[in-house]
Amino acid sequence: MMSMSARAGALSPYLQATKQTVKSLRSSAAKDLVPFAAPGGIRLAHTDIKIPDFTDYRRPEVTDPNKSSQESSEARRSFSYLVTGATTVVGVYAAKTVVTQFVSSMSASADVLALSQIEIKLADIPEGKNMTFKWRGKPLFVRHRTEKEIAAEEGVNLAELRDPQHDKDRVINPRWVIVLGVCTHLGCVPIANAGDFGGYYCPCHGSHYDASGRIRKGPAPLNLEVPFYEFTEEDVVIVG
Repeated sequence: MMSMSARAGALSPYLQATKQTVKSLRSSAAKDLVPFAAPGGIRLAHTDIKIPDFTDYRRPEVTDPNKSSQESSEARRSFSYLVTGATTVVGVYAAKTVVTQFVSSMSASADVLALSQIEIKLADIPEGKNMTFKWRGKPLFVRHRTEKEIAAEEGVNLAELRDPQHDKDRVINPRWVIVLGVCTHLGCVPIANAGDFGGYYCPCHGSHYDASGRIRKGPAPLNLEVPFYEFTEEDVVIVG
């Protein structure tokens, strides 16, 4: 602290001279600026700009500046609700149309729908025989079983089956077995009335099915698929 005071005392003449110089510069600068003051004819604010008039775009209820906008709020709110409701209805209808057209574009064509069902006259299939039909591009097996085959398949122990399913759950009429002729292993077409169990046999990899279409031996993991079908008459069935 003493050294700082000593230094300030030693430099005090120079500090006083600096203060006097700054004061003189400030006073002289102020004197020089006075003659260059802005003349009175120059505008310092843009008060000559013309403000656009939006009266034509405003509602008549809010054009009077002396009236509160709350007095017309109900009418304006009703109009807003009306516009919002109309827009919502139009949007929902447009969305419904787009979705309907999109879904209909993915539906099956008329020629495909015509092939979606097949009517089979069972009287043409003799007892103990199997007939193959083409349905939706796949082979369809229709088997007319004998009483011996029916009794044998109904008496199978379900514990012995890889894909346990009772014969009664696979048929509507025990005399008729209707299954897709597609092996559940790799999609080959089995041979009817063949194999170790007298039902169907796939020679590609050795899968054996019984007369109910159930897998009994070989690599196939599942039974032959049973499509939807119904009897319209005693000897007429519609598949699909």
